[in-house]
Amino acid sequence: MSSTFKLDEPSLPQVLEDIHKGKVQLPDFQRGWVWDDEHIRSLIASVSVSYPIGAVMILQTGGGEVQFQPRPIQSVNIPSEVKPEHLILDGQQRMTSLYLSLFSREAVPTKTTKGKNINRVYYLKISDVINPNIDRGDAVVSIPSERKITSNFGRDIELDLSTNELEYKQGYFPLEIIFDNKRYNHWRREYQRLFRSNDDKLDEFDKFEAEVIERFKSYRVPVIELLKETPKEAVCHVFEKVNTGGVTLTVFELVTAIFAVDNFNLRKDWEERQSRLKEHAVLKDVDSTTFLTAVTLLKSYYQNKKSNKAISCKRKDVLDLTLEEYEKHAQEIEVSLIQVKRFLAREKVFDVRTLPYSTQLIPLAATFAVLKNDWEVEPVRRKISQWYWSGVFGELYGGANESRFAFDMPEVLKWVENDNELPRTISEANFSPIRLLSMQSRLSAAYKGLMALLMKSGSKDFMNDDPIEITNYFDLAIDIHHIFPRSYSQKQNFKRNLWNSSVNKAPLSARTNRSIGGRAPSSYLESIEKNSGISPDRLDKTLITHCIDPELLRKDQFHEFIRERAGHLLDLIEAAMGKKISGRDSDEVIDSYGGPLR
Repeated sequence: MSSTFKLDEPSLPQVLEDIHKGKVQLPDFQRGWVWDDEHIRSLIASVSVSYPIGAVMILQTGGGEVQFQPRPIQSVNIPSEVKPEHLILDGQQRMTSLYLSLFSREAVPTKTTKGKNINRVYYLKISDVINPNIDRGDAVVSIPSERKITSNFGRDIELDLSTNELEYKQGYFPLEIIFDNKRYNHWRREYQRLFRSNDDKLDEFDKFEAEVIERFKSYRVPVIELLKETPKEAVCHVFEKVNTGGVTLTVFELVTAIFAVDNFNLRKDWEERQSRLKEHAVLKDVDSTTFLTAVTLLKSYYQNKKSNKAISCKRKDVLDLTLEEYEKHAQEIEVSLIQVKRFLAREKVFDVRTLPYSTQLIPLAATFAVLKNDWEVEPVRRKISQWYWSGVFGELYGGANESRFAFDMPEVLKWVENDNELPRTISEANFSPIRLLSMQSRLSAAYKGLMALLMKSGSKDFMNDDPIEITNYFDLAIDIHHIFPRSYSQKQNFKRNLWNSSVNKAPLSARTNRSIGGRAPSSYLESIEKNSGISPDRLDKTLITHCIDPELLRKDQFHEFIRERAGHLLDLIEAAMGKKISGRDSDEVIDSYGGPLR
């Protein structure tokens, strides 16, 4: 049996020349170049001492079973009609870094280790690079594209290499000319002319040329070349296993590679779908992996109905998704996500910021794809709502969720169809009364959920008496604000876990929050009535829509207010989950709240 690959060791300058001419390119599905400045300097240092940098894997093109859409490596400019002879499957980060820093003749657009975008050019400090007592990595210097290193907000110049003369005098060799014979010879000639009377400098450069420059020019790159006869299954398998040295490939990128074998551009297909989904505020953050997982879950559900195969949508299942299955179910998921948006709007979840769990969109979308328009039937929608809020307040979608997706979807569908036993998410969901106190920021899914329930129950803005959901719809800066203001609560020495908890917060407009200021409730309520022309009776009714006892608020009775409102909020959560919350009079609750909760 003939081999599907061969080994070679072309020189580094030859590989970079082939990249420059477009003979070596990338498959279009490959992730973009991402290496930071530190990685690039380390790579250059390795080459300068002839250390191995790992093998590069390439694939022959032309006439084989595998046909990938090519694209040039970053900063390579070639006519569109130029066809590659090879595609890089593994080694993109290394070869792009070497091409940009040694061959492209342009500043390298890279990043700091903290992710800040920078442009760099790379030098070798001649005296340091030949000094055995200096770490080679320290002899590789990167400086800004203007070729100056400054301090004191640009007022002090630490290093200036903005002209060739300054490079010669300070002994910094620009790596961008190392493989450009004409520029290299000119630089060397002018350097030697400057120091023609300085034998030490001339000897230093001779040593640099022999021990360092020649290493770059003679460096060999180990290349594994997959032959064009390699079966497509083998190529996809190889591609899934490689690239472990750089940034881990996402499942979307791997599926893109697999589908590209059949000349299907998954990236383009997804970008078109994503642009349509982004028109809906609550779906703006649906990413490619979420979408593929939902498609896989739906496919697996239908497969289970036919063959009783276990439902699963883990990473390996997504990778097993065929193009035929994707094309069959992708449109169903896209349509169902729009249905999910309508469902969430009825639950008063309108955008990404107020969405408790983005992960819950996956089983919701797959479930709605099966139900189609039946989800709008009132008994069905009520059950889905109960399951949804059980997931939110049970806080069951915060970790690895693929297993929950797999049992949630069929159990919800069975329950909707014939009132079988409750789905596990409903039966397992529990909410503790003291959890209201630890819900203190929007990072908590249950916190977001509670604010949505307040809107669903009809809460209104204090000043204009409009329903919060209407005010939110017209983007009038609705946010979550303290009822007993922060500064007032601190002055009164109220416990932070009480005044900063969800019990002391409500969705209100920015205008109302400004009116509240840092005053006692009795004071700001009187001010709202005076400035907005709202009667005390009408304002009391508005306060009730937030589960607030008006009398306690008007009397500034903070602790009684906390206990009273906590009880009402628990009532809302109970109604949403369809189950009782126990422990309202437990010792822990009494200790935390100062008394039992009604």
